[in-house]
Amino acid sequence: MYLWHAILSGITLGFVLIISVGPVVFTIIKQSLNNGRVGGFSFIAGVWLSDLVLIVLSNAFSELVTSLLEYRKLLGIIGSIFLITLGVFYVFFKKIKLRTEEGTVFRFRKREMAKIFSSGFLINTLNPNVFLFWLGTATAFASEYSFNQRILIFSICLLINMAADVFKVLMAGKLRSRLTLRNISLINKVSGTILIGFGVALLIGTILLSKAHAH
Repeated sequence: MYLWHAILSGITLGFVLIISVGPVVFTIIKQSLNNGRVGGFSFIAGVWLSDLVLIVLSNAFSELVTSLLEYRKLLGIIGSIFLITLGVFYVFFKKIKLRTEEGTVFRFRKREMAKIFSSGFLINTLNPNVFLFWLGTATAFASEYSFNQRILIFSICLLINMAADVFKVLMAGKLRSRLTLRNISLINKVSGTILIGFGVALLIGTILLSKAHAH
C-alpha cells in the first residue's frame, strides 16, 4: 500500500471527526464560554489524551487479532461493514437534540484545571460510540495497512482533530449560535456519507488484497 494512501486516509478520517457533531462538541463550547479559553483548552486536552489511549488500545487489539493471517480478511470486512453501518446511521437514523438547559453545562472554578481535564478525559472515554469508532477504524485499517502506516494515519487524524478543537475553543461564541438543528442534521448527513464511502473503499481494498495474497 502506497504511503500517500495512508496519508489520504489519515486526512479523510480527521475531517470525518471534525464534521461529526456529538455531545463533546457542545461541551467544548460550553466549557469555553463558562470558564474561558483556559478552561476550554484544559477540557480538550483531556479529550485528546482519551483519544490517544483509545487509539492505542484499539490498534493493539486489532494488531493482536490480525497477527493470525487467516483472520485478516474477516477482520477487514467486519471493520468496513461497521463504518458503512455507522455512516447509514448518521445519514438516516441519528436524532438531533440541542441541549441548552443549565444542568448539562459543566461548571468549574477557574483554578480547577485538573478537574476540567479529567472531565474531558472521562466524558470522551466513557462514550461507547467513541471507542467503537476507533476500534472499527483500527480494525478496518489493520487488514490493509502496515503498523507504521497506521501510526501515520492516526497521527495525521489526531493532529487535524486537535487543530479543529483549538478552533472550537477560540470561536466558541460564534459556533454555538450557528449550531442549529438544521445545520447539525446536514453536517451529520455529510459525515455519514463520507463514512459510507470510506467503508466501501476499505471493503473493496480488503477483498482485492486478499485475492492478491491468494495468488
